[in-house]
Amino acid sequence: MTETGILAVLQARMSSTRLPGKSLIPVLGQPMLLRQVERLRRCREVDRLAVATSSDASDDELAALCASHDLACFRGSLEDVLDRFVQAARLYRPVAVIRLTGDCPLTDPGLIDEVVRFFRHGGYDYVSNCFPPTYPDGLDVEVMRYACLEEAAKEAVLPSHREHVTPFLRAHPERYRLGNYESPVDRSALRWTVDEPEDLEFVRLVYGRLYPVNPNFTTEDILAVLAREPHLGAINARFGRNEGSARSKLADRQYLKGLGNVGTV
Repeated sequence: MTETGILAVLQARMSSTRLPGKSLIPVLGQPMLLRQVERLRRCREVDRLAVATSSDASDDELAALCASHDLACFRGSLEDVLDRFVQAARLYRPVAVIRLTGDCPLTDPGLIDEVVRFFRHGGYDYVSNCFPPTYPDGLDVEVMRYACLEEAAKEAVLPSHREHVTPFLRAHPERYRLGNYESPVDRSALRWTVDEPEDLEFVRLVYGRLYPVNPNFTTEDILAVLAREPHLGAINARFGRNEGSARSKLADRQYLKGLGNVGTV
């Protein structure tokens, strides 16, 4: 076991229902996951980066990719993502953990650093930039104290709390100091994540325009492309944000009904 200050844990799996195998789908000749890792390695406030995937055979290829690129990889439960996440973090005993998902190849390392500094200076237990969102979908960042993550892993029972890692913390504002990092301009309607084939098309086009000229392209560079070519933003605009969370809420209601408690969640 080692100790670190700020650990970033990147969740990834191959069994996506909407776009199976998306982590290894190429973007300009490299697996999408590696394109995201390339950007994450530019973060200055992150001491260590690890991938958390499942022990299911479907993720063997993903784990092999990490091994071949000297990228730390923990394998745990496919369904209980909170347990997988906390076990990955437990190997390092960090002060704080950043939660990231492996379907965001346009992730912004500068923004991640800003959110971490906001977390530190504000004395928070948990900070995000997406509750409510003001940044494009695909630039989501969550930072939490490791001790709080351990508490969530021990106490959370709702399906949505186990699948999405952090809802337990947000459900207890009386217990945890919560913060949200907001953009001065609301761009939450923009979709830069990859869940659908159209999302992949959008990301590939953005990379094709920017990466060959400047591999370290920024959010401002992406916005400039969209200003010049607004039709690009329409490629995946029909998809909603956080559709997976809606499915988890349904699972919560079914769980509570099974306990004889049909209260609101």
